[in-house]
Amino acid sequence: MSGKQNSAVGEHPSPGPGRRKKSVKPESRLAMVRRARRINRELAEVFPYAHPELDFENPYQLLIATVLSAQTTDLRVNQTTPALFAAYPTPEDLAAAVPEEVEELIRPTGFFRAKTRSIMGLSKAIRDDFGGEVPGTLKELVTLPGVGRKTAFVVLGNAFGVPGITVDTHFMRLVRRWKWTEQDDPGKIEAEIATIFPKSEWTMLSHRVIFHGRRICHARRPACGACPITHLCPSYGEGETDPEKAKKLLKYEMGGRPGQRLKPPPDYPGTPAPAAGTAE
Repeated sequence: MSGKQNSAVGEHPSPGPGRRKKSVKPESRLAMVRRARRINRELAEVFPYAHPELDFENPYQLLIATVLSAQTTDLRVNQTTPALFAAYPTPEDLAAAVPEEVEELIRPTGFFRAKTRSIMGLSKAIRDDFGGEVPGTLKELVTLPGVGRKTAFVVLGNAFGVPGITVDTHFMRLVRRWKWTEQDDPGKIEAEIATIFPKSEWTMLSHRVIFHGRRICHARRPACGACPITHLCPSYGEGETDPEKAKKLLKYEMGGRPGQRLKPPPDYPGTPAPAAGTAE
């Protein structure tokens, strides 16, 4: 990766004294699509292990974990759900729980009262309307309390193998930086990106983009100088371009630190996250 990175950075020279920047010709739709697909291919090489960063063993666990992940980190959710699922291993168990006891278990994830209402409400709906099984269609999933399209696509793509585009904050930020879209509404972003990539790529595309956003292309200080796709990025230079300084901005396994999952997939090259209450 280092060789590609160095040559990529070298393709962004600053104009010397007295030299004008060349006017940039507007990118055609076809050129953008080709560039976008190349970014996806190169991210697949950088992150061949990209995966959902929530620990789960079945659709019910993934659904609950995804709802809990709102306004918090996947790490915090992963440190919280083992106790929750030990106490309430099925939707029927959670539906019959005492709300105050659920609140205490999920308190670390924030907004615990609202989240308790959502996860208990969706568990009751799964019990009463779907025979205790998490439904496997978008139309059915979005009828559950606290479940929108983003949550539904996470569950469909990773628990049922149904392709979907997950438009979270990282995905939104990067597709706009890469000029794949100018939209700022998640639904419109989803619709536009769906026209660029074949459906079979949607789920893994989402993982790769989100991995890149969490590890390299940060919101406030993108690590441009350590980015492997600078040669394809129209926003190169928004962040730190010095390679050594940029390297210090890398997160998780890219920065030599633990990941977010306590039980990552076997091909994950980093170290697992620490359990709740333990030091890294």
